[in-house]
Amino acid sequence: MTFSLEAVFEAHRGELQVHCYRMLGSYDEAEELVQETFLRAWKARETFENRSSVRAWLYRIATNACIDVRRPPRVLPYQLEPASFPAEALPAREDVPWLQPFPSTPEQPDAAAIRRETIELAFLIAIQHLPARQRAVLIFRDVLGWPARETAAAVGLSVPAVNSALQRARPVLRDHLPSHRLDWSTHTPSQVEHQLLRKYMTAWDNADPTALAALMHEDIRITMPPYPFWFSGRADALRSLTPNLNPTYRGHWHFHPTTINHQPTLAAYLKPPGAPTHHLFALDVFRIDTGLIAELTAFETTNTTRYGLPDSVA
Repeated sequence: MTFSLEAVFEAHRGELQVHCYRMLGSYDEAEELVQETFLRAWKARETFENRSSVRAWLYRIATNACIDVRRPPRVLPYQLEPASFPAEALPAREDVPWLQPFPSTPEQPDAAAIRRETIELAFLIAIQHLPARQRAVLIFRDVLGWPARETAAAVGLSVPAVNSALQRARPVLRDHLPSHRLDWSTHTPSQVEHQLLRKYMTAWDNADPTALAALMHEDIRITMPPYPFWFSGRADALRSLTPNLNPTYRGHWHFHPTTINHQPTLAAYLKPPGAPTHHLFALDVFRIDTGLIAELTAFETTNTTRYGLPDSVA
């Protein structure tokens, strides 16, 4: 090779991380697998003979590294048990491979590499239902737009096998996606979504459960990984959220708008009673359908660096 491998690796790091994240549903594993990809590529550098582009070569290595991962698919709470309102809060489950949120940053690649509808939580959960090689085929063909021949080379299948895998994968994907998915497949959160989040924050500031209810679909779903229980329907959603409107219950909340998985998100900061400042508690990721909240996924986290958020707010 006559070019700088290090420069080439860095040029493709962002899109490879998105690719590994789609394959695995884990930000942590995606970071690790990109490094593994670069290590494998470095060791195999003498075998690269320019029969394909460097980008295709790296994608092939990354895909095979992801396929080599042996663990159950990533999940969210509603895949584990029926909706319920437990009498007492259940403990977090650390034995479950939870789907992880993915930060949306200006440095990420755009266009087909990170279209919003192919990085959203609903899409990530849907493709987790596919076997790893089928998942890779669908990503290459329907997300990245690769021809069947290039896809076949990347996943180690024949062209007929790729076409067959894609035909089997598409119906599974449709079965596990929300019915109105095409209605919210925009590149960035829309003005309507931003307005809804402002109304949501105002309802919290005013401790107004009626205003919160007006923003929700009747069949809203609320999940809070790593906790296994989840709520379905407006009544139970309000029942779970309303106590938190009272500052004497847990403290005072402050919400900071951001985006996670290219979805409208509020970073929830909590100031417990007697504490001087708010600290990051969770990322509330919204799926908004026909102008109302259809789903709220609250990822408990204190990692501010990863998501480009302030450590604390007054």
